[in-house]
Amino acid sequence: MREFRPDDWGAVWQMLEPVFRAGETYVYSPDITEDEARRVWIDAPAATFVATIDGDTVGTYYLKPNQPGLGNHICNCGYVVSPAARGKGVATAMCEHSQQTAVQMGFRAMQYNLVVSTNEGAVRLWQKLGFEIVGRIPEAFRHPQQSFVDALVMYRKLVSD
Repeated sequence: MREFRPDDWGAVWQMLEPVFRAGETYVYSPDITEDEARRVWIDAPAATFVATIDGDTVGTYYLKPNQPGLGNHICNCGYVVSPAARGKGVATAMCEHSQQTAVQMGFRAMQYNLVVSTNEGAVRLWQKLGFEIVGRIPEAFRHPQQSFVDALVMYRKLVSD
């Protein structure tokens, strides 16, 4: 796991583009441009990381404050794993790394604002890694095959008082 470098963009975009185009797990428009994707995944977050195995980029995640100002002690992350690396523990490693990094950056908790309820693998994994479902937003996500589906708000405290 290491911080994103500008020369990583090609490999990161290769992972992001099919996920965004599918429209099944992220709210970004399926016709998002490459420039806009770079802005939301690389430029806007506080930090972006890549996961590599034997020199190949197999995953990426961003970390950013969930809210500005008085809500900036809770962070938010997004994760994508390459199809070839799914089921190999990359998402687990990225989530664990993001939690450690978040604590080092001064965040007290992590919140996922919109976990698509049909993304059952992600929901299971986040729960296994200590996240609780703290809210359900009915029909918050317009799924391309399943119409309107619920979104989950998931939360994990990272530091104790």
